[in-house]
Amino acid sequence: MDSRFLTDSEMVDMMRQAGVRPSAQRLAVLRYVGNSHAHPTSDEIYREMLAGFPSLSRTTVYNSLHALVDVGLVRELEIDAGNKRFDLAPQPPHGHFLCRRCGKVFDMPLAAGFAASAPRGFAIDSVDVYGKGLCPGCVAAGNTDNKQHSKHND
Repeated sequence: MDSRFLTDSEMVDMMRQAGVRPSAQRLAVLRYVGNSHAHPTSDEIYREMLAGFPSLSRTTVYNSLHALVDVGLVRELEIDAGNKRFDLAPQPPHGHFLCRRCGKVFDMPLAAGFAASAPRGFAIDSVDVYGKGLCPGCVAAGNTDNKQHSKHND
């Protein structure tokens, strides 16, 4: 995956091109989602942003996320039940892997030429490929049970 970081100026340009007013909060949300590569939940984004925006509300984070999702700059991932996660949308096609032990989500490369074909009459808007299992860190640490860390299930 492309691991380069986007500058604030690049993100502001992306928002303007998508027709979204680049407020400080929206820019901070896009910066965190796009540059953290952590596939955060809305609660994780909210907690991370509180230091820089002490009067921030959860509603502002939710509204910013929905505005960015609506214009195609951010994608909602539904890889783990009950926790919507977010990823930068303008990226090369890739899947996601959820470690069932530590709860981290990783980008997963797709095979070259991967393409979905729909039956006649259907139009595909998106394809989501999710894998679940154990990440290399959990395998190496011998964490092979089915329990997930509670800190990732807020």
